[in-house]
Amino acid sequence: MRIGIRREDKNQWEARVPLIPDHIRDLRNRFAVEFFIQPSTIRAFSDEEFKNAGAVVQEDLSNCDIVFAVKEIPVEFFLPDKKYVFFSHTIKGQSYNMPLLKRMVDLNTTLIDYEKIVDDRGRRLVFFGRFAGIAGMIDSFWALGSRLTNEGHHTIFNSLKQALSYPSLEAVKDAYRKQGKQLTAEGLPETLTPLICGFSGYGNVSRGAQEMFDIFPFIELKPEELVEFYRKGKYSNRHLYKVVFKEKHLVKPKDSTAEFNLQDYYNHPEKYESKFEQYLPCLSVLINAIYWDTMYPKLVTRKYLKERCESGAGLPLKVIGDITCDIDGSIECNMSETDSGNPVYVYDPIKEDIQYGTEGNGPVVLAVDNLPCELPKESSTVFSTVLKDFIPELVRTDFSLDFDKVNLPAELKKATILYNGEFTPDFEYMWDFIKNTDKLPKWQAPKEQAEPKSN
Repeated sequence: MRIGIRREDKNQWEARVPLIPDHIRDLRNRFAVEFFIQPSTIRAFSDEEFKNAGAVVQEDLSNCDIVFAVKEIPVEFFLPDKKYVFFSHTIKGQSYNMPLLKRMVDLNTTLIDYEKIVDDRGRRLVFFGRFAGIAGMIDSFWALGSRLTNEGHHTIFNSLKQALSYPSLEAVKDAYRKQGKQLTAEGLPETLTPLICGFSGYGNVSRGAQEMFDIFPFIELKPEELVEFYRKGKYSNRHLYKVVFKEKHLVKPKDSTAEFNLQDYYNHPEKYESKFEQYLPCLSVLINAIYWDTMYPKLVTRKYLKERCESGAGLPLKVIGDITCDIDGSIECNMSETDSGNPVYVYDPIKEDIQYGTEGNGPVVLAVDNLPCELPKESSTVFSTVLKDFIPELVRTDFSLDFDKVNLPAELKKATILYNGEFTPDFEYMWDFIKNTDKLPKWQAPKEQAEPKSN
């Protein structure tokens, strides 16, 4: 089998790979597989490293049976009857990727999506979520330091940098340990105390963010005790505080006589409304790490932020690290995705507009849509460590068989959205998504494609 690896080119910071050189070397030594990879000048691993691992570095991947990528693949890249494995961002009918999906159908291709590779309990197996959380927390600390500097405060956060400015993740952790000791010795200004960071969500993304936060000395509070704790005013300025919010803390039933039920919330989100605003007057930083779709209530609304500012009550909220990064989504003041070169803007609740940077009236919003690319070597290595174990079974797969008989491992079969141009049973609903693209000429790429939300 010939496996191709496409060059990532979404932007100048996208340096990740799905399979790293060491794992390619091991797979070539053990199985009947050849690897071909497109050249790149920005990848975290050099062309020479891939050559030394036995891969062929060349532009043309047309001779490959399966092509792997990380990000979405441009529509003009696809070839008839080929197999592709990547984050497609299509399962919710994302409009910006419907031309991509339509083209794959037209060309009778097979699409396996990393996002749907799960175990028997529905837990994702191949993901960058932890590194999205890690980079999101690093960048949020950097944004906090910049904002506080603009306000005239000198704190332990002033010297912290954006994730991509450190040579490695371990270098970040070393810097945080040093600043953590300084926090213990010197404390924060009383005017910034208590500095409370809220985490919405508790999955891989949230745990990654907390992994970095927890390097600093901190005290954890329960959501149920947050408001009363803040009201009493007995704080430590030599600790940070953190609060982790689960679904039961974010929403409540609209029926005041009903009790919160997690499964009922998932099944009938229209019966629930947000109760998160009660916590916002206590938070200095909010890290948003939940899965969100349009049927769910919003956590931070523009209306609430405007009312607080107009009333003179204000908020201690300095930074919102919106790792979820849904535009006009759970964080309604997230009005535009950003990139690693220009990662933050200030949302002005009165004017209801944004100004890039960390100066201005209102919270700083971090809205980078592919944060793991800021730690490309570490995130690629962990991703590849899981993905490589599926390669031997892919090598043995007979894709000429009907889908119900194809010998794909169960995890990959469940993640197969398209099989030879047909939607598989779990994804037949997606036919409706491409109906509106019927006016697109077959085989022709659309002239414009919106920037996708990414992993």
